[in-house]
Amino acid sequence: MNAIVNASEHSLSRSLDTIRLGAIAGAAGGLAEIAWVSLYAATTGANPAVIARGVTTAAGASSLFPAEAVTLGVGVHMAIAVALGTALAFVWRAMPTARANPLSFAIIALAGVWAINFFVVLPIVSPAFISLLPYSVSLISKLFFGLAAGGALRLLAAPSLTMQRARAGL
Repeated sequence: MNAIVNASEHSLSRSLDTIRLGAIAGAAGGLAEIAWVSLYAATTGANPAVIARGVTTAAGASSLFPAEAVTLGVGVHMAIAVALGTALAFVWRAMPTARANPLSFAIIALAGVWAINFFVVLPIVSPAFISLLPYSVSLISKLFFGLAAGGALRLLAAPSLTMQRARAGL
């Protein structure tokens, strides 16, 4: 009975740790995207508020607080980023860690997320959002997300990854 309780506690502890890793990785990725889009807007004269409002509209939340659409857009973006980072962390942890470089994994995964978003989801949910940024700018945004999230996973999971590799004799 004690072994079952210990295994259950270990599983819960590992899940909570994965959620923590994912939330931090997602926040890092979301902030990297905001920084990239802000830099793009500053160098081209684009208005980042339009993009933030577009996120609010695409999420279907523009009618909730129309006067706060920009703030809400940033909040929605960050909530989605944390959720995405958490999903990435769970998938990454489910992979054989000896072969799964978190940086490569996250960049490739985010390129896939971008493709699904821009060629499948957004044309249905919010076609206007697609035209707010050039495809190349939005793709680079997602790649920066992957770079930041993967870097966070790599940095934060390094001690446990090192221990797992040592146990496996790698």
